[in-house]
Amino acid sequence: MTDQRWVGVRQRVEAAGAGPGGGEVFGALGHKWVVEEPLTRGELAELEAQIGVRLPEEYRAFLLHVGAGGSGPAYGLFPVRRMQGRWRWEGDGADLADLSRLAEPFPDQGPDPKLLDDLLAQRPEEEGFDDIEDFDDAIEAWDERWETVMFSPERTAGAIVISHLGCAQREWLIISGSHRGTIWSDCRVDDVDLAPLLDDDAMPVRFARWYTDWLEEAERTALSA
Repeated sequence: MTDQRWVGVRQRVEAAGAGPGGGEVFGALGHKWVVEEPLTRGELAELEAQIGVRLPEEYRAFLLHVGAGGSGPAYGLFPVRRMQGRWRWEGDGADLADLSRLAEPFPDQGPDPKLLDDLLAQRPEEEGFDDIEDFDDAIEAWDERWETVMFSPERTAGAIVISHLGCAQREWLIISGSHRGTIWSDCRVDDVDLAPLLDDDAMPVRFARWYTDWLEEAERTALSA
């Protein structure tokens, strides 16, 4: 049975891509308006057996009725593909997700804010060094400490990267835990911890809302030029 929210979505994406302003939509040069073929139910079952957890319902329905990835928010929705007998998501930063830990609950809390503030306060400044090589050594050591905290594998257990926004900023779909099905922003490159995307009512944005909001905005640009 088809999830009604996805009826006609593939055709709408294709129509937007063919519209007079299709090339003006942000990220279109990356995804090129290509929507990959949907997964079969057998392929989805194989994927879920490999990762050891059932994917969130809205995302499952998208994979079955729209496509395995392609055109979508920013530079596109990372496609899930079977390569050499194993399933994986492909895209800039997709390998940040540990596919062996998707059944683990995504953490309800990130690093201790005080710890982050203390680390940021200790970041070396170039003007504090007489020798540039000493500064380079100091900032490299600090970066290692920062990444150990901010990019700990435990921080993103139970989640997959599904989109790249550019400049090393990404978005994650939470697979397991209390935040299952929601989309989180990853701006750790700018020294900011992961945070849930929220709608105008401060409610967490789920996968279907994330994708259809993008499509409606893309249609306004692509079809009205």
